[in-house]
Amino acid sequence: MRSLWRTTCSFPPVARLLMANQFAINLAFYMLMPYLAMHLSGDLGLAAWTVGLVLGVRNLSQQGMFLIGGSIADRLGCKAPIMAGCLLRTGGFALLGWVDSLPALIAASAATGLAGALFNPAVRACLAAEAGERRVEAFAAFNVHYQGGMLLGPPAGLALLAADFRAVCTVASLIFAALSLLQWRALPDRRPAADASPNGGVLGQWRQVVANRPFLLFALAMIGSSVLTFQIYLALPMAADAALGAEGGKATSGLFVLSAAVAAAGQLRLTGWARKRWSTSQAMVRGLATMGLAFLPLALAPGVDGPFATATQLAALAVAVVLLAAGSAVVYPLEMDTVVSLSGNTLVATHYGLYNTVAGLGITLGNLATGALWDFATANDALWLTWTVLALTGLGCAGAVAGLARTGRLPAPGLQPARA
Repeated sequence: MRSLWRTTCSFPPVARLLMANQFAINLAFYMLMPYLAMHLSGDLGLAAWTVGLVLGVRNLSQQGMFLIGGSIADRLGCKAPIMAGCLLRTGGFALLGWVDSLPALIAASAATGLAGALFNPAVRACLAAEAGERRVEAFAAFNVHYQGGMLLGPPAGLALLAADFRAVCTVASLIFAALSLLQWRALPDRRPAADASPNGGVLGQWRQVVANRPFLLFALAMIGSSVLTFQIYLALPMAADAALGAEGGKATSGLFVLSAAVAAAGQLRLTGWARKRWSTSQAMVRGLATMGLAFLPLALAPGVDGPFATATQLAALAVAVVLLAAGSAVVYPLEMDTVVSLSGNTLVATHYGLYNTVAGLGITLGNLATGALWDFATANDALWLTWTVLALTGLGCAGAVAGLARTGRLPAPGLQPARA
């Protein structure tokens, strides 16, 4: 914690504010969202398809609008979309607890998704600008605050559920209301220079970003990373359920906490360690390979029979989560820094918006493929196949990034050694 405190305090006030904001954003989000499906199906008695519709609208409105959010930040500055996103989350989270009609729930869910699309690219672009040459360190510290909010949000929400779900929504909404006020008072209103945007308005921005071939190739190469990271919500919980049955939910919660704890505790150390030894591309390749190799213990575990089979499965899950979180911790700050470098510090938020949109589409397709593969593997008693394909996905992603670096499509020969 002292290392995190020193690192955070070493950045300018605006960068520190953005890091603290991200902790609060994730705290509020994760105290509510893990329990929303339970509220919709249990308290409100909605059918399963309507629960899926409400949750899907949130994801679609966020993933589909990232590019719009990034474009707004590059046209109007970062303060406006950050504030708008926080205000939308304030209203959306309040509505989720106090309405029970399907149209109102869909509107609230769409508002919370649009909010994320507005402030996510803007926050990352603003942080990159404030950090200057220390972007990698800034994104590493940012990710610790991000993971800290993920870690503390679910237990905070569980405690508030002792009252009812409305209490959870009210507190989460109040956090975003406080953030809205904080942005208004403390975030500088720095608008882009008049000549900073290309001719043709928003469409001109999009044409310029889409024409950035190295950036597009990097975004496509990194889809596998996003797909693997999302398995903490998909394949790994299904594996826990398969191993423990009715007790799988407890194991899933434990895996989620373990993942966030590894990232929060190890992020700064892993980033510093990688920066001392490898260039940006070398570190990303090794991190991506680690993310892929994380699934190999699970490929081997189904072959273990006898009284220790369940314990072996749980141990393999824990190892997978630790390696996945560690590999992601190495990759994340370098990934964010590479997007800025590939943008040439021009239309940074729009680049982040398109990057997140590509990642979101990749996650959707990857989840469909993973789910179909899981069903096939389960029916044929071959779960090792699912884990092997995921492992190959990580190795393929690492190979793609290595290929981009080898052909000169990734920037910079390397990172400077971290300061002592």
